[in-house]
Amino acid sequence: MADNFRRYFFVSRYSLYTELILGCLQIELGIICSVGIWTLSEAKLQAAQAHQTWKSPSELTERLTKFRRQEESTLKMPPYRLKPPILMAAPENFNPDLQLPPVLPKPPQNSSPLPPALPEPPQNSSPPTTSTEPRKPDAVLESIYTDYRYDTDNFGQTNLFFEPKIQFRLNNGNKIFIKTGFNFFEQRGVESVTNFPLQVGWQGKIGQVTLQTAAGVDVFNRLPTAINLNAKVEVPISRPRVSSSGQLLSAVMLSGNLEQGPYKSNARTLDNQITAWRFGPDLYWQIDRNTSLFSSLRLGSYNDGNAEVQSFSRLERKFGQFSLAANLFNWSFNRNLERTSGYFSPLDFLVYNAEVAWEGDISNFLRCRLAANLGQQRLQGEFDNAYTYQTRCTVKLSPNIETDLGYSFSNVRNQDTGGSAYGGNSLTGQLRVKF
Repeated sequence: MADNFRRYFFVSRYSLYTELILGCLQIELGIICSVGIWTLSEAKLQAAQAHQTWKSPSELTERLTKFRRQEESTLKMPPYRLKPPILMAAPENFNPDLQLPPVLPKPPQNSSPLPPALPEPPQNSSPPTTSTEPRKPDAVLESIYTDYRYDTDNFGQTNLFFEPKIQFRLNNGNKIFIKTGFNFFEQRGVESVTNFPLQVGWQGKIGQVTLQTAAGVDVFNRLPTAINLNAKVEVPISRPRVSSSGQLLSAVMLSGNLEQGPYKSNARTLDNQITAWRFGPDLYWQIDRNTSLFSSLRLGSYNDGNAEVQSFSRLERKFGQFSLAANLFNWSFNRNLERTSGYFSPLDFLVYNAEVAWEGDISNFLRCRLAANLGQQRLQGEFDNAYTYQTRCTVKLSPNIETDLGYSFSNVRNQDTGGSAYGGNSLTGQLRVKF
């Protein structure tokens, strides 16, 4: 029995030692595995953070390329501004000097922009804080332009245009505008016509191509409502070059235009419900800092079956505050329907003249332009003198408000008066409020 007790005690002691040794091994293995897993997880976390912070060389190159493209795109602004579509055709409507001087792009502040600094790795892995900046509105009021024009002649015709335009800028840089107003047409032998236009438009860019579209309705006091629309596509043929002082040195711009709507020539044309489609290209070429060429071609189709072709070209050279220009205008219709439809539709009408102008600052808030031209006009094979003189002044009321007021007189015909002399007066202007 004593031997059995010793054998049992030996086996029990051996089993106890074995369990102790195995338990220690299990604890050590657990510690080693835990340390290994923690080490691996820390390494993976640091690798992931480093991957999120430090971009690959290809991604950094792509960022630098996008940055340079954004810097270069700020220099590619349109070097001139053309008038919006005008359905009332006449030689003076195609004169670019009846509008504002071109808005020149600003020169670059640094000719070689530095690339953005590489981001530094984060000091800690704490989650980013939530931004408290207010959300930008989807559309911001940019400007309100109000155009006004009052035309009269010595044959009892009166046209009045008053059209404000409200423009908004969207977050993506595109623009939308709403145009409305009040127009009045009066003529001998015809009941006067009142017009309330309404148009909504959009302007944006796709690469270097500028697109503009607009559509609306014309409501009349005693005539049916008519639809109007226009579209314009403008493409730079060559990259504009700008001097260090901000003066435009060279540029070539080509645009395509499409217009449709009531022919707002006079009360008789509206009374006959004449509408017209017009389309054609415009070309603007800034040859050098003082020389420019503008050329326009329009093809028209009328709902009374008539068709037209009209072209205008202007070559201008500046000498300080003075300028010399040569203008050429040609207009022809398939049929002369002035007696039945009411609008001037010559089979062959040609006007050419030379112009002398001065433009300068009278004071720090007043800038004026004076111009006069003399030439010839040909109607039905007969030549006659053609002359025009005009003036326009711009008054800067505040940094964000300015207005234009202009007056012109011309004997260039916009109707067939037979052997009687023609004289037309125009009072034009624009009020601009920028926000």
